[in-house]
Amino acid sequence: MATLAVSSIFSERSIRRARLGSGLVMFVFATLHFSNHALGLISVDAADDGRRLFMALWRNPLGTLLLYGAIFTHIGLVLRSIYVRRSLVMPKTEMAQIVLGLAIPLLLIDHVIGTRIAHSLFHFRDDYEAIVRLLWITAPANAVRQITALVVIWIHGCIGLHFWLRYRVWYAQIAAPLLAVAILVPVLAILGFIEMGRTIAEPAYEGTVDRRRYEENINARYYSDPEAQRQIAMIRAGLYGSFSGALLIVVAARTRRRWKERVDQITVHYQSGESIQVPRGFTVLEASRLGGVPHYSVCGGKGQCSTCRVQVLSNYENLPPPDKLEQSTLKRINAAADVRLACQLHPVEDITVVPLLVPATETSLPANSQETSPGREREIAVLFCDIRNFTTLTETRLPFDIVFLLNRYFALVGNAVEQAGGRIDKFIGDGAMALFGIGNSPEEACRQALAAAASIARDIEKLSAELSDELSIPLRIAIGIHTGPAVVGTLGYGRVRSTTAIGDTVNVASRLETAAKEFDVALVISEPVALRAGADVTGVESREISVRGRALPLKVYVVSRDKTLELFTGKN
Repeated sequence: MATLAVSSIFSERSIRRARLGSGLVMFVFATLHFSNHALGLISVDAADDGRRLFMALWRNPLGTLLLYGAIFTHIGLVLRSIYVRRSLVMPKTEMAQIVLGLAIPLLLIDHVIGTRIAHSLFHFRDDYEAIVRLLWITAPANAVRQITALVVIWIHGCIGLHFWLRYRVWYAQIAAPLLAVAILVPVLAILGFIEMGRTIAEPAYEGTVDRRRYEENINARYYSDPEAQRQIAMIRAGLYGSFSGALLIVVAARTRRRWKERVDQITVHYQSGESIQVPRGFTVLEASRLGGVPHYSVCGGKGQCSTCRVQVLSNYENLPPPDKLEQSTLKRINAAADVRLACQLHPVEDITVVPLLVPATETSLPANSQETSPGREREIAVLFCDIRNFTTLTETRLPFDIVFLLNRYFALVGNAVEQAGGRIDKFIGDGAMALFGIGNSPEEACRQALAAAASIARDIEKLSAELSDELSIPLRIAIGIHTGPAVVGTLGYGRVRSTTAIGDTVNVASRLETAAKEFDVALVISEPVALRAGADVTGVESREISVRGRALPLKVYVVSRDKTLELFTGKN
């Protein structure tokens, strides 16, 4: 039991949480500190009044322990993550976060010495007047350095906060206000600092200064005592040396490991023909990045999404078993036994894999266009619908008559989907694909999809009656609905780009629409849709059908036109 408890404390999940928690503590500190700077836009006294509240929160024993504990924990875990990472080939945002994070201690050490340490050891008064006077008038170069540190800290913290929140369903709804706050806080802090500097530099301000307090600061041991200066120099050298030494140890340890691993390598083969040699212990995702093989990883290789998943084509039996994090993600997407997460799979022998979500390489894009985005994994509901016997309906009609019919059909489908709260993804021929749940819960998404299906069935019947004199056979609809995880993102090329969904959930929904035609019914829904929607399926015929790519059959409900209108009109 004790071993299990220790392994749980030092698991990757626990370490990630500790890094997140310590980062949040420092981000709260920075937010309050920068907000305090912003009070300088009112006056120096207002900033000092705010500082007293700030100091009461952070300069008591508990606040000091929390802050410095968070700082040392975060730095230690960042250095650990740099050592653990087998390859330094990574997306630009991850690299930016690491580089900015390593720059922060180097930018802040002198500031910490000049405030906290000087205050504790030499009774230096570190109020806003003293600090701003020192930075603005005595050493303006240090003022530029402090502004740089402020911007670096804030960008680093915002990147980390974005990485943490980006998979929350509600994050997209508040992203714009958060961006406004993220811009305003550092801008107001810098403007407050500048305004205080301009105020203190004004000759008229000298008449309001408490000269005794000012002289005490100027004559403090921090400035005048050679022994104090020597102590400060030793402390500065110790802090810079400790951080630099820790970083050098990590680099040396990585270099040593790399030399040892050069004689112990495996080969990762890809179905497309590439072969990448990497040291044993690398993940498949790290091998892809090292070899320049396109490979999605929306979460950055943290095991929090399934976009990097691969199908293992060889030596599957000899792979190390998935850990708890990988197991939970694979279980959530109902992955087959030979599917693993590339970011968590550390093969010990040569292996052949095929990434299941392969991005296309875009070597050049037209002007004013953006690259495609892998998007985010969401739990959504997908609806496919199609006009049955469309070829028979249109084989004797003129092309413009067919366009008229399709436009009427597309209009009623689009209206039904939008009224239910969904989004039309695309029209293909006489078929349509719609997405539900991009901005709400999976349960609500399923209810919306069923309401849309009922509306489409009702409206297609009205359209058929309206055009009965012109149609050789009545209009009939086939609809399939399934729910589950899918990657929702902006895909395409150049200016031809749109938000769409890809994944097994989309394929299954398309298969259910085909099954509706085979069973000669209006609607086929999967069992997960009925359960999540809370639909009353009493008396509705159920079947089990095989779906390509799935080992087990899928239970579905076969719903006739009458049952579609009766059960799924949005009442459930």
